Amino acid sequence: MSVNAEEFDGGIGEDEEWDEYSDGTIKLRNPHIELMDQDILYHLALGSESHDLVEMFSDVKFVCIGGTPKRMEEFAYFIMKEIGHKLPTGTLLQDISQHSYRYSMYKVGPVLSISHGMGIPSISILLHEIIKLMYHAKVRNPVFFRIGTCGGIGIEGGNVIITDEALNAELKPFLELTILGKKVRRSAQLDKSLNRELLALTEERDVPYQTVSGKTLCTDDFYEGQGRLDGAFCEYSEKEKLEYIHHLHKHGVTNIEMESLAFAALTHHSGIPAAVICVSLLDRLKGDQVSAPKEVLNEWQLRPQKLIARFIRRRLGLEGTSPITTHDSLSLLTASTVHSATLRVKSPRRMHIVQQESESYD
Repeated sequence: MSVNAEEFDGGIGEDEEWDEYSDGTIKLRNPHIELMDQDILYHLALGSESHDLVEMFSDVKFVCIGGTPKRMEEFAYFIMKEIGHKLPTGTLLQDISQHSYRYSMYKVGPVLSISHGMGIPSISILLHEIIKLMYHAKVRNPVFFRIGTCGGIGIEGGNVIITDEALNAELKPFLELTILGKKVRRSAQLDKSLNRELLALTEERDVPYQTVSGKTLCTDDFYEGQGRLDGAFCEYSEKEKLEYIHHLHKHGVTNIEMESLAFAALTHHSGIPAAVICVSLLDRLKGDQVSAPKEVLNEWQLRPQKLIARFIRRRLGLEGTSPITTHDSLSLLTASTVHSATLRVKSPRRMHIVQQESESYD
């Protein structure tokens, strides 16, 4: 099939309305979903007719995603303590998507904590299915956050960066896709009022690190795409690498990572307010390898989480209340059974089919 490469902005313009119904629920830009007997969310091990998604997820207000299953499980327990959410005695949080073997998902009251893997392809697959989950569950006015790590540019390790604008390798705020052989360009915009609200929260606390807002370069690769000298291949000199990093710095780029472009483009295309908050692990103007000790890195990675927790507590009207104590939180970790109330099954037969499909789907 021969097609001409076309390029257009598939995003929402500044003056266009969010893609939501008047009650705040998500409106999908896909007319085919309504015609399907069941919509299987393969990589989450959920289905629209196998599980009661409204009962399970309709109270969700915040969707927090980050790279690894371990990080997002730890965030789930952290946010549980911060918002004072308690599970029934003798239970644990359940990995709702455990049968997919791809992503991990935990629900803590109105908060979802989900791992997204590494890079644009992985986070794009997750976002397609999470956005559809919001639609099927009739979630109203959700806010999405990506919590992660990055390499700073002129920003020392340990400082927090809120993405003001996500850029591609050409330093343009667009995600480019090839759909049916044609080039499609979608605007990668993040919610500016949400960013301002997050920055305002950082001004209220005296902490030993900075929180800044800036442009984020999103690359397709961890090594050559980011100008590293420590990959298996490197066909440029250290001088050329530094010239490139200084070029980025000159154009206002504050950090480099691998997911923000897709995250911004897909949430914007869905009309979902979203923000990216990362902690810098090093200043790329000074090197490529992270040298901070593990215990320091662990504390650094909590910094974006603490900011998100403060935002969520404020939105829920919990400021001025005390989080659950650390002892209470740890006692939940040592419980012996999962929180079985998390799953609501509409059809055991369909659920079995969904689990089989998810376990075998590549």
